[in-house]
Amino acid sequence: MRSARKPLSTYRRIVIKIGSALLVDRASGLKTAWLHAICADIAALKAKGVDILVVSSGAIALGRSVLKLPGGALKLEESQAAAAVGQIALARAWSESLSQDAIIAGQVLLTLGDTEERRRYLNARATMTQLLKMGAIPIINENDTVATSEIRYGDNDRLAARVATMIGADLLILLSDIDGLYTAPPHLDPQAQFLETIPSITPEIEAMAGGAASELSRGGMRTKIDAGKMATGAGCAMIIASGKVDHPLSALGDGARSSWFAPSTTPVTARKTWIAGQLLPSGSLAIDAGAETALRSGKSLLPAGVRDVTGSFSRGDTIAILSANGREIARGLAGYDADETRQIVGRKSGEIAAILGYAGRAAMVHRDDLVMTGATQQPMTEDTERRDIHA
Repeated sequence: MRSARKPLSTYRRIVIKIGSALLVDRASGLKTAWLHAICADIAALKAKGVDILVVSSGAIALGRSVLKLPGGALKLEESQAAAAVGQIALARAWSESLSQDAIIAGQVLLTLGDTEERRRYLNARATMTQLLKMGAIPIINENDTVATSEIRYGDNDRLAARVATMIGADLLILLSDIDGLYTAPPHLDPQAQFLETIPSITPEIEAMAGGAASELSRGGMRTKIDAGKMATGAGCAMIIASGKVDHPLSALGDGARSSWFAPSTTPVTARKTWIAGQLLPSGSLAIDAGAETALRSGKSLLPAGVRDVTGSFSRGDTIAILSANGREIARGLAGYDADETRQIVGRKSGEIAAILGYAGRAAMVHRDDLVMTGATQQPMTEDTERRDIHA
């Protein structure tokens, strides 16, 4: 049965994306009152036990205001300079505003590579997870100061979706200057109809995506639909709502108009198909019968259950997991480099710190990064593995 829209306070973890036009006014700069209002909303949700992460646009827009740069398109180096200045001001503003409710903010700057390359992906996820455990709120933005291609406002829609899937959020909220999805761009077509609920993102839904409505938010509906495809496919619901009002999250709770995108009914398959089918294994772990039973019951792979290690891999690489008879039964993302893995094979998790010299992860492959494949292929040898990797 497909899940339905529910109160924000009942979600476990929410990623909130905030568009540049909501935070920054070209003439006056940072909209401090609006920022204080949404921080109060965030504090109210956090007090109810909801994990909150914020993907905040606005660094370039704020930087060009501080630097008094003229309107119009900026050169790449001008955008980078504006981002460098604006990021400091933006982070300070979030920190000061959240501190009014005794909440600590942690800044996380990401690039596309941080979300696509597995090792960096795991490190970024671990950092954000630890911030949440410590009660802090991650304030995330793309690291525009080192961009090597043209910077576009609005790309944070897709970044927010990547963060939501990375962190296992169950709701993504995109706040911008439009209150949801219409059958056509409402500023161009007065007959455009508002869509309150989108059960799935079909080609027809994609065709409805129009252009942006403001200079500061150039991502438009296209990037929001792209974000929706990523988020809902991983089992995360999505809401597109207007952030123009004060206390926009409270307004959502009071029934403000918005478009709700239902999550996929098969999120595990949607998310883990990527691990099972799209990445080639860089090595393999042979495990005993007890570890296989544990994996099939949904548990992580611990070092004690591993009997042999094959291949050369780094933490975050995809590895095959082989049963006692040499058949591949699962694939997952390695929690340790190959050399470290060989040192802790067969040992208890409590011994890891003494062996490696640092307190590593208890799991060799965490259950969140593992998918049972049930393949019936021939046992993997070093030769066949090498051919698989370089095929």
